[in-house]
Amino acid sequence: MSVPGIVAAAVVGLVVGTLGRLVIPGRKQVPVWLTLAVGLVAALLGTILSRLVGIDGDGYTLRQLIVQVGLAGVAVALVVGTAGGRTEP
Repeated sequence: MSVPGIVAAAVVGLVVGTLGRLVIPGRKQVPVWLTLAVGLVAALLGTILSRLVGIDGDGYTLRQLIVQVGLAGVAVALVVGTAGGRTEP
């Protein structure tokens, strides 16, 4: 994994984390830093996963980006969607 690949994964993760907060409706019980961190970690895991299955080519590829965005999107949606449900008094 090269430095530009890591930087690209970090940017993808932060963007997906930010957009995930905007897309999920309603008030969020999850702090902003947590959604950004989840997006970042999931995108980095997407880079590692794509390399393990042989998607990693010479540099940064579209298939690798798809894996990163997919994993980060699912992770952010799970965290934001399941965290802190409403409690009735």
